Amino acid sequence: MTTQQLRSLVLETPAASPTDIHRHYMNKLALETDVADVHYDRQHGLDAFVLIDVRSAKAYEQCHIPGAINLPSSQIGEEMTANLAKDRTIVVYCWGPACNGATKGAARLSALGFQVKEMLGGIEYWRREGNDVAGTLGQSANLVG
Repeated sequence: MTTQQLRSLVLETPAASPTDIHRHYMNKLALETDVADVHYDRQHGLDAFVLIDVRSAKAYEQCHIPGAINLPSSQIGEEMTANLAKDRTIVVYCWGPACNGATKGAARLSALGFQVKEMLGGIEYWRREGNDVAGTLGQSANLVG
């Protein structure tokens, strides 16, 4: 019987240098934020960013983060963003981890010259963490679109 030597699938590609790893994660943090950080800032009156819900107007009407404005990702363009200040960072969110609406919104906004971060987890994780919501259906609204 022959014995087969196993190789590590994890280490098949060597890990990057600590410097490269640090750069990667700092770049990632420059592009993303999470529900807890957004909640903390809003809870403490830190309003240095604009929070935008990029879901449909109907979804926003039913349930959204208090203080967020609605700008569906498919409608983002120069005319729809004329009122937004380019010197304030924008944080976008959509339904949740399985939704790429916030990614699309961030791409469109950045193409127009805005600094943007995507809120990981979207409205789904905002609600899962027990944070307040506004809207006609509030907590009884669908968690996904």
